[in-house]
Amino acid sequence: MDYLDEEQRRAITMKSSSISLGYKDYSLNLLDSPGHMDFCSEVSTAARLSDGALVLVDAVEGVHIQTHAVLRQAWVEKLTPCLVLNKIDRLICELRLSPMEAYTRLIRIVHEVNGIVSAYKSEKYLSDVDSILASPSGEITDESLELLEDDEEVTFQPQKGNVVFVCALDGWGFGVSEFANFYASRLGANADTLQKSLWGPRYYIPKTKMIVGKKSLSAGSKTNPMFVEFVLEPLWEVLDPGSDGAVLEKVIKSFNLIIPPSELQNKDPKNLRRSVMSRWLPLSDAVLSMAVKHLPDPISAQAYRIPRLVPERKVIGGNDVDSSVLAEAELVRRSIEACDSSPDSPCVVFVSKMFAMPMKMIPQGGDHRERMNGLNDDDSNSESDECFLAFARIFSGVLRAGQRVFVISSLYDPLKGESYIQEAQLHSIYLMMGQGLKPVNEVKAGNVVAIRGLGPYISKCATLSSTRNCWPLASMEFQVSPTLRVAIEPSDPSDMSALMKGLRLLNRADPFVEITVSARGEHVLAAAGEVHLERCIKDLSDRFARVNIEVSSPLVSYRETVEGDGSNLLESLTSLSLNTWDYVEKRTPNGRCVIRVHVMKLPHSLTKLLDENTDLLGDIIGGKGSHKLESQRPNLEENVDPVEVLKNQLVEAGVSSSSETENDPEKCKAEWAKLLKRIWALGPREKGPNILFIPDGKRICEDGSILVRGSPHVSHRLGFTEDPTETPSDSALYSEAVTLEGSIVSGFQLATASGPLCDEPMWGLAFTIETHLAEDLETEKQPENFGIFTGQVMTAVKDACRAAVLQTNPRIVEAMYFCELNTAPEYLGPMYAVLSRRRARVLKEEMQEGSSLFTVHAYVPVSESFGFADELRKGTSGGASALMVLSHWEMLEEDPFFVPKTEQEIEEFGDGASVLPNTARKLINAVRRRKGLHVEEKVVQHATKQRTLARKV
Repeated sequence: MDYLDEEQRRAITMKSSSISLGYKDYSLNLLDSPGHMDFCSEVSTAARLSDGALVLVDAVEGVHIQTHAVLRQAWVEKLTPCLVLNKIDRLICELRLSPMEAYTRLIRIVHEVNGIVSAYKSEKYLSDVDSILASPSGEITDESLELLEDDEEVTFQPQKGNVVFVCALDGWGFGVSEFANFYASRLGANADTLQKSLWGPRYYIPKTKMIVGKKSLSAGSKTNPMFVEFVLEPLWEVLDPGSDGAVLEKVIKSFNLIIPPSELQNKDPKNLRRSVMSRWLPLSDAVLSMAVKHLPDPISAQAYRIPRLVPERKVIGGNDVDSSVLAEAELVRRSIEACDSSPDSPCVVFVSKMFAMPMKMIPQGGDHRERMNGLNDDDSNSESDECFLAFARIFSGVLRAGQRVFVISSLYDPLKGESYIQEAQLHSIYLMMGQGLKPVNEVKAGNVVAIRGLGPYISKCATLSSTRNCWPLASMEFQVSPTLRVAIEPSDPSDMSALMKGLRLLNRADPFVEITVSARGEHVLAAAGEVHLERCIKDLSDRFARVNIEVSSPLVSYRETVEGDGSNLLESLTSLSLNTWDYVEKRTPNGRCVIRVHVMKLPHSLTKLLDENTDLLGDIIGGKGSHKLESQRPNLEENVDPVEVLKNQLVEAGVSSSSETENDPEKCKAEWAKLLKRIWALGPREKGPNILFIPDGKRICEDGSILVRGSPHVSHRLGFTEDPTETPSDSALYSEAVTLEGSIVSGFQLATASGPLCDEPMWGLAFTIETHLAEDLETEKQPENFGIFTGQVMTAVKDACRAAVLQTNPRIVEAMYFCELNTAPEYLGPMYAVLSRRRARVLKEEMQEGSSLFTVHAYVPVSESFGFADELRKGTSGGASALMVLSHWEMLEEDPFFVPKTEQEIEEFGDGASVLPNTARKLINAVRRRKGLHVEEKVVQHATKQRTLARKV
């Protein structure tokens, strides 16, 4: 199903595609999604439209990063998974494993995959326990026991039939049931009983014709497990490259296989074995029969997926809530839950992405298409030869060509009216057949279709409904975020308009790409990785814009912080006295306002929690309703208030990182709860990983000035405090102090958005700002000499925050990739050489069980990852491969302003004039140079006086 030229050239899948299949009396929609981490967004779009998942694992390489990502996506979307172990033939043809060694490897892979799923089950089980214990009663009732029921059986068991062993390249595969049915008549056993024994420690004793466990074997017995004896050993005889043709002839006669004479006369034994195996154990029968038996149908799947698809909304309101709207919305939800395909039920469709196809590949003709020629077809106008189709699944009702539907975005609220909703008329509906499209007039619920005519209405994803009183389906969760950014511009400035049109089309065609305009006016394209970026650039230049494009070097994002681990934050705030030297003081130009700023490091766990929940924090602080928060929250728990969960996580993150936790945990928890009641604001953009605490000081100072206290607005939104109201005062100075609170917060936001090192956002810092406001005694003499007073305060706060960071040992923070490498022993040396040049930190090295390959885990900075795969391939002559996924932010310990002072440092590094810039300073200078900021560097180095050897007059 990989029909794109770039997919065929690289031999990898880059786009999710669908095909409708018929198997026996069943109709299946099979969605093929990519395995490369750069295209994991395509996995998310395919998972939302599916009811089950076929998880493909390489039998040679085993479990990798993608396996974790795919299994988590299936768990979040509540899909029923089945396991497909591929490349079984390589175990004998390449690795030369014996049947027992291959069995050991297969058991280990199945065990590892089950371990991943068990971790997700444990996470949900523990969250359910916490929610029950946190309930008002705190008692475990019968309903609670039903909630806590945990499936003790492991997920993937070959004897259950949800694991198959295949060789996709040669087109054969099998499950345990195929061999159980074959041996049942020969051994005189029940097929079901035999199937349960063909995996695990079960042994067949020929003398007694009994199946026994391992404990019943006699000492010193060399009997192999039944899976080895009855499955792998016969298979190895057929697949062994050294075997003669007699084995193949025996298989052909035993199973009455019909093979054309031209294939039987093939002199290549590999092709002959392929012909026999594909007819003896067809791949399609193995996979499709497993899908039919173990994957749910749409009706049963949507019944238990409904909490993820359309979470229950807790509408808080009075008499102004329209009960008829809620009643119809609930009717729509029940229709989705039942997968109602009756003609009079409401039609609900979810569009997971838009994809582009050349107009020449779109089927033309047909009655309804002739009637609607040109209707709502703005997406295929003359500016592009591409036609945009919606990749969609019908969850309820019947979808018809020419039908009028409402296009609903994820922000739509049926109780609030007309915002975020459009009305559109569908042009055509197609069943997807891989590369081809089959036009249809109508499709019932449960099918995956392509819809034409929605290009002007949908950018990324949306919900389609026949009624406007419908909640939008929950947003999709992506495993990674686009981190690789480049600036693009046309080679010819006159092509700028074509580039703008191409960027709009690319943004619509790719569900994961991000197009932004920087502060310098550059068009910035963000992608998930190098392969994703290359494909985006190729599509932009060849398909959408059709102009020559200049691409800048990658724009790497950094963060700025201060030295420390944040474990003593409570002690620092408790003993904080702004009358000491440990603060920065600034005055406004008119002298009326004195600003003192103290900066501290937040604990890493708290910083990470704030960074991971920026969207949720933005919704909470912005005052979104609880139904919105629940619909957009992609966590694994159900029916849990996200505000309460985040509140508890903030306290736990602070307590776990505090140095006083071991001495008195309850006191430490109370201190942290008290501290979190003082959160004034978060930054940058009011939802970042930096905290502004309200000052803890006297309201009126001795000199008559007033302290601008601020209000714990964020703490109130998070539920740490009640309504932060304060008794107003009749004093004019007090009223003016209240008006300055917004200026202080704005100055804090500006400072955290662009730090002092290289104008990058700050990360993991806590600020306390004391602003003392004095009486204005010179207003009549100098009314407008220094500009607007609020602007003066804002600028002074920003400068004070930046100066405080510079004074407290600033550090640069860089993003890190988690890298998994596989290599042969002879290439370990060259691989480590490449890693050292890329500033990588190796975590562990281990040999894969049952093979000579080594697996190495390492952290690689994002700034050093560009071209890493190519350098690794060249350095190891193709003997090593790497997989990378964004992991975390990590502080670089080097001081960018390091100057040798002690005798030992001067002896090691030289005097200050000859010290070369360290890594941190090089990174800062590169960012400053790119942004056009001042860089302290020598323009001329090692200059010598020009000498003229000969002078001719």
